[in-house]
This record gives sequence, C-alpha cells and structure tokens, in this order.
Amino acid sequence: MKFLSFMIMVAYILVSSLRISIANDSMNVLQSMSDGVSLVSKGGKFEFGFFSPGYSQKRYVGIWYKNIPIQTVVWVANKANPINDSSGIITLNSTGNLVLTQNAYLVWYTNNSHKQAQNPVVVLLDSGNLVIKNEEETDPEVCLWQSFDYPSDTLLPGMKLGRNIRTGHEWKLTSWENPNDPSPGDIYRVLELYNYPELYVMKGKKKVYRSGPWNGLYFSGLPYLQNNTIFGYNFVSNKDEIYFTFSLLNNFVIERTVVNQTGIVYRYVWLEGDHNWTMHRSYPKEFCDNYGLCGAYGNCIINQTQGCQCLKGFSPKSPQAWASSDWSQGCVRNKPLSCNGEHKDGFVKFEGLKVPDTTQTWLDKTIGLEECRVKCLNNCSCMAYSNSDIRGAGSGCVMWYGDLIDMRQFETGGQGLHIRMSASESVTNYSKDKSEKDIDLPTFDFSFISNATNDFSQSEKLGQGGFGSVYKGILPDGQEIAVKRLSKTSGQGLDEFKNEVMLIAKLQHRNLVKLLGCSIQQDEKLLIYEFMPNRSLDYFIFDSTRHTLLGWTKRFEIIGGIARGLLYLHQDSRLKIIHRDLKTSNVLLDSNMNPKISDFGMARTFGLDQDEANTNRVMGTYGYMPPEYVVHGSFSVKSDVFSFGVIVLEIISGKKNRAFYDPHHHLNLLGHAWRLWIEKRPTELMDDLVDNSACPSEIIRYIHIGLLCVQQRPEDRPNMSSVTLFLNGEKLLPEPNQPGFYTGKAHPTKPNSSSRNIDVYSFNEMSNSLLEPR
Repeated sequence: MKFLSFMIMVAYILVSSLRISIANDSMNVLQSMSDGVSLVSKGGKFEFGFFSPGYSQKRYVGIWYKNIPIQTVVWVANKANPINDSSGIITLNSTGNLVLTQNAYLVWYTNNSHKQAQNPVVVLLDSGNLVIKNEEETDPEVCLWQSFDYPSDTLLPGMKLGRNIRTGHEWKLTSWENPNDPSPGDIYRVLELYNYPELYVMKGKKKVYRSGPWNGLYFSGLPYLQNNTIFGYNFVSNKDEIYFTFSLLNNFVIERTVVNQTGIVYRYVWLEGDHNWTMHRSYPKEFCDNYGLCGAYGNCIINQTQGCQCLKGFSPKSPQAWASSDWSQGCVRNKPLSCNGEHKDGFVKFEGLKVPDTTQTWLDKTIGLEECRVKCLNNCSCMAYSNSDIRGAGSGCVMWYGDLIDMRQFETGGQGLHIRMSASESVTNYSKDKSEKDIDLPTFDFSFISNATNDFSQSEKLGQGGFGSVYKGILPDGQEIAVKRLSKTSGQGLDEFKNEVMLIAKLQHRNLVKLLGCSIQQDEKLLIYEFMPNRSLDYFIFDSTRHTLLGWTKRFEIIGGIARGLLYLHQDSRLKIIHRDLKTSNVLLDSNMNPKISDFGMARTFGLDQDEANTNRVMGTYGYMPPEYVVHGSFSVKSDVFSFGVIVLEIISGKKNRAFYDPHHHLNLLGHAWRLWIEKRPTELMDDLVDNSACPSEIIRYIHIGLLCVQQRPEDRPNMSSVTLFLNGEKLLPEPNQPGFYTGKAHPTKPNSSSRNIDVYSFNEMSNSLLEPR
C-alpha cells in the first residue's frame, strides 16, 4: 500500500513538472501538449490549448483570453475537424510545423513548406499571436508561421485584413457556424482589392455591407473613425501587400472585433468593473448600412421619412414601387447625357456622402482633382470622380464607371463626389470666367442669381454688415436661398474670396450654415447659402418682444449647438479652423430654431500642430474679441472660446455685452456677471422676462461655463472639447478667474512700445470680411 502511494506521488510530480515545463509561453520539438495542458503568454494575457465551445462536447485547439472569466476564443486551429474525446496531442516537428493528432491520425497541421526550419519553437505572444520561428531568430517580424495570418472570426489589434500581393494569401474573417460550432460559416469580412479597395461583409457571394474605400483619414462609410480616442487605424497599400489594421491607443484596453453568423460585425471592449464585454460598435447597424438599399443613384438618408431619395437630377425608375418603399430599382436620369453633343455634360458636386461601390473604378494617386475632372469629362463611360485622398487639400483621382450604387448621406463627415450630369442639369453649364475655374463648388451665373433675388430688391434684403448685404432669393425649383453680395469696398480681393469659398465648401456640419454655391463675374462676388427662415440669434435675444419666444430649454439647446459647431471647426473637421468673428449675429437659426454658425470671411486655417498665430490687422467686433487679439494681434482656438463665452452670457441674460447698462456701476456684461459671481448672486444675471421653468443650478452651471470661457488669460480658458463635456455635465467645473475686458466699455488701451504696430478695425456689431490664408 505504501509502495502504491509512493508511485502515485511520483506520477503526480512527473505530470506536474510536465505541466510546469509546458505551461509557459513556448514549446520546442522535444515537447508535446496533451488535452489539459496549455501555453500561456509571458504577460498572462492569452492561453493556447484544448477547449470545447458553448454546449459542445467536441474538442478543439485554439487561443483564448487567459484572465477573463467568460471564455472568449479568438482563434481556432481545427475549425472543421474536431476531436471527439480528450486524446488529442499537439507536437512541433523538426520542419517547423505544428501538428495535431488523435490516436496517431493527423487532424490538422500548419503546412509550413516554404521556409526552412532550424531549431524551431512555437511561442504564444501577449498580442494573442501564436508564432513558429527559429529559436535563434531575434527579428520579431520574421517567422516560419503565425496564427495572425490565418484569422478565424476575430480581429485583434495588429492583425491584418487584406491580401499579400506576392503570394496571393488573403487575410479575412470567417464567422463560426454557430456559437457551439467554430467550423467556417458563410459570413466573411474581407478587403476587396478593386482599384479602390474597401471592406465588405459577405454572405456567401452576396454583399451585405460595405465600408466605403479608405480616403486617407477613414473609410468613406465610417466617418466616426477619424476622431476615435481608443483605436488607431492604418491602411497599407504597396507592391507587396494591401491591408487594413488597427492598434490600441491605450494598452490597458482589451478589445476584439468579431464577425458572427448573423452577418453583423461587433467591436467589443472588456469592462473590468462589470466583468463583461460591452459592445463599442457594430455594423451594419443603421437602416442605411444595408448594401445597395436605394438602388442605382439612390441616396439613403437617416431620419428621413422616405429613407431613400433620388439624387438631384434623378427620379425613381418605378414611382409605384418607390412609393411602397421598394427602392431596389433605383433612380434614372431626368435628362439624358450628351457626352459628344453640342452641349457637353458637366458635373454636380454632392457633399457628405459615402461614395459608391468601387467595383468599377479607375485610380491614379499621382494626379489632382482638376486633371481628374478633365479625364472623366473626356471619357463618356465615366459617371463620377473624386479625390482618392481627402487629407489636406485633397490628392489623387478615382473615377467611377457604370451605375453608382450604395450611397448614403451623413450629417457630419462623409466625402465629396462629382457626378456627371447633362448640360441642362449641371450648374457648371452656367458661364464661368477665368477666375472661377479653380473653385471646387457649384458656380452660378450672376444674372441667374439676380433674377432669383428680384434684382437684389430692397424688399428681399435680409441684412447688411461690413462685408455688404444679404438678400433672400428663390430658385426656379422653389428652393429658398440667402445671397451674400460682397460690397466692392469690403476689402476682400479675388484670392481672399476664393479662399473663403474653398474653406466653407469643405465644411459639413449640422451646426454650420451650408454654402450652396458662388458667383464671380467681373467685380461682382456672391456667396449662395441655404436660407435660414428665423434669421439670426441677435434678432431674438436682444429684442424686447421676440426674446420671450426663446425659453430656457431652447436657449440651452442653442448654446449646445454652437458648441458642437465650434468643436467641429477646431477639432473634428479636415482643417483646423479659427472663426475669429463669432457673435450672435453670425449664429443663424433654421426653421426649428437650431443654430448654425455663419460668415467665415475672417476664418483662418491652422496646421494640425499649430496652436497660435499673429496678425497686424485686427478685424472683428468689439465685445466679442479677446484681449490678446485686440492688444497683440494673437489668436488661437481660445479666441473663439472667448467669443463663445460672451455669447453664453448674452443668451442667459438677454443683454448685449458692450451695450450693457447698470445704474450701480460702469461694468460691461462680463464685469457684471463676474461681480454677481464673486458676490454669490449669479442667478440675478438671468433674463427675468423668460419663464421660470429652468432649474437654478442649471442656470448657474451655464453662467459658470460662460465665465470659464471669458477668462483673461487664454491658457486658463477650456478648449471646446472640455466645454462640450461641461455642458453635458460630464466634467467637474474649475473655479473661474477674472474675465478679460470686464472693467468697462471703453476701447482697450493701445499696446505699449514693445508691441508690434497693429491696425484695429471694428464696425460696432458689424465685421469686415477678410480671410487670411495660411
């Protein structure tokens, strides 16, 4: 009996020592793994061994997260060939192949036949990658075989989706058959290598979802990727390989992307506090994500009752089917093309799109947009063109042939697309002089706009400022427009006007006024905007009668909308833009009283790494300009933050900053608000003619935010990203310091002798338009 106990102890010690020798991160040719033994990556993040998925009793070899209580498998070796019991054995042979056997029968192996092995080892890395390499190899990029080259249903950071051009090997995700069976399903996530590559989700050979092509910043159909703070994305295209990959910007985040048997791609993040996976993103998610939903030349628009709309210049092919929400037949042209006719075709630019399916495209990364336009115009089969890379001013050329399919409209982000139209449908049919040819925006003939505004009649005049006048117009199709007619004495030359036009044309956000086109004819310069029926914010809040129409809820919504528009300008747009003339008269209100920032005549673009600039010509509106700008000509994103803070306090009080009067002191509105704040009486700033429905603490929070934005020193002011968090109650508010220009309404003193000479231009609530290019 003692001898038997001794033998059992010896056997246990031997088995335990075998587990210890194998249960590290690597295995060599002298070792093997049986069911129950595993490799664990050096940092303890992943484990490699045998497992049974879900309710299945069958055994598979795979990789899963080591320290996550919910078993989450990220890779499977023998997907289609399971083992029925625990008799499986994994070995590494001298040729550098990992081999899975059951009772001496081959079940699965790595099939490394192209590279010579010398003392091979298999190592499980903390990335989740299982690598076979030569033991003496020190270059982490060199290996005999790796699991990352053979994905299952999961994409981990560092894995590739795409194709090796030299070998033809494809990196793609394949769904499991079901949660209990990892054998390959019929759902794939692949990078299709058309001339302009893009990601697809396929069900068999049928396209289910399309990401849109990579445009240098993000996939055209996934604009949210641009501003992601968790992941970094990279698209690589060279003579050897084309692939998409992503990395984690925070190494403490655990993330995986999975394609499942329903055809949906999920991105999960592990929340340690909840001990669970939470879904971060999924697609197809929205109605408009379904591939080809609106048919040819149809445009899918979220929040529209109809869902699908024909592009301008097109009509439903089957009106009856369209009326019953069957959009699959798509749209047809209202007027046929005439490529080689007397009246040549032109192009109409559509903004904010997920560009069409790229199956039939031509790509040239070396030419610009104008040469691209010419090539497309001279090829009767070319139906559309665009920049292939939208970074900066844009570069490269992509042209589409055949019907344009699977487009959708985004409120923010998206891409511009120039679509071929008949001469009569295209705005480029209107006469252009030499000065218009490089403006990438619909241009109108002066007489056409003159007719729309009843020859710029006084009865159609909406307002006047330092730049000139604004008129209401009506186009032949009934569309209302606002026309900004620049005064000949506005100080804005042709080059400055072009810069303004090209700048605004690149901006697409629901809280920015949309530029529809322009006109240049001799000394006449016009900007055509969408019409805002409720005029500007100052029209309401400073009027003794109309300001009562803006209750506290609407005022808070307007403040939030202005903040989102500024955040887009400063951070989320393709360009980093400083408005420099933000004020209540430049905030327009649509039919639902939603705010839209307008008038970019003084805007300035910054490089991504640029924080500040200076000018010798200070132009703007006193009461909204920050101290550093007026005194030193220095401006930055914090200049706009100051102007925003003034607007917040004006909205709360219903009073103008510079026209503010109080019989007890000579302070302006900022000084009055500061005095009330330090005396613990902030609610006395409230517009007392507005309903009392707002919670006092909420009013105080908005006043607090306004004071933070108008602090004297720009470095003390928050950026707009922090402001939006403040407004949403997602961030604690620091105590404000003294505001700038709070002591009175007099103009600031001139700069001292050490300062530069600065010309200051002010128009008492009117601003002169002068855009300074970088």
